[in-house]
Amino acid sequence: MVWPRRFASALAADPTAMPAIPRPDRIDQRPVMRWFTDSAIEVPVVTTEQMREIDRVAVDETGPNLFQMMENAGRNLALQVMESLGATWNRAAIIVLAGSGGNGGGGICAARHLANRGANVILCLAEPHRLGAVPALQRRIFNSTAGTEIGIAGLERHAPDLIVDALIGYGLASAPTGLTADLIRWANQSGAPILALDVPSGVDSTTGLTPGAFIRARWTMTLALPKSGLVPEKTGDLVLADIGIPRATFDRAGVPYVSPFDNRFRVPLSRR
Repeated sequence: MVWPRRFASALAADPTAMPAIPRPDRIDQRPVMRWFTDSAIEVPVVTTEQMREIDRVAVDETGPNLFQMMENAGRNLALQVMESLGATWNRAAIIVLAGSGGNGGGGICAARHLANRGANVILCLAEPHRLGAVPALQRRIFNSTAGTEIGIAGLERHAPDLIVDALIGYGLASAPTGLTADLIRWANQSGAPILALDVPSGVDSTTGLTPGAFIRARWTMTLALPKSGLVPEKTGDLVLADIGIPRATFDRAGVPYVSPFDNRFRVPLSRR
């Protein structure tokens, strides 16, 4: 999981001024998406491996560390939940589905921020016994809130108004299996709109391919930069969230970058 403003106005006047990022000319026989903010700033598109390198540089060289990025992602996700639900957010039933890695940690963090604000939020973990150290810390903090954690068997008793998908993110290696696949199928069959964190679970973040079950998202809040696999028919409305990565991190990773955020921490993206 990974994820600034001064030069934005210059690029807004000329969206084509963004340097081309090295990437395949075509992904899965489709033209690579070009994404722009609502202020006409073009945002670089990265593959999974490029995103992994940005993460590595952040954690090993420049910062922020994993907990800081996860906290920023989770807070932005909680804000996106409230925005998606509108004025009824504090009366809505929200279920957060979280995996064991960094994506799941961001979801758990969002659940805590929502619970701290009095939201009716339920957390369901796909693999609670396999949580990484930082997601496990997020879970411990969540358990100090009024939010509720349940197992997959308890989901059938709930009818959510919104589901948050934080199961896999960009770490997909093969078709989802086990409880993760069960949670994806349950979410899709629930009838509730789904907000995915970073990449809808089950979607390959480089190619957009879906080797098995995948989340059918109404919205996707992606982190730091959009991924080349975020094809519109599988991601719904796309929002980009800042998780505190400084420009030097992108420079060291070889990704041309100008902050698209200006005075905001989340910006809507559209395809052109």
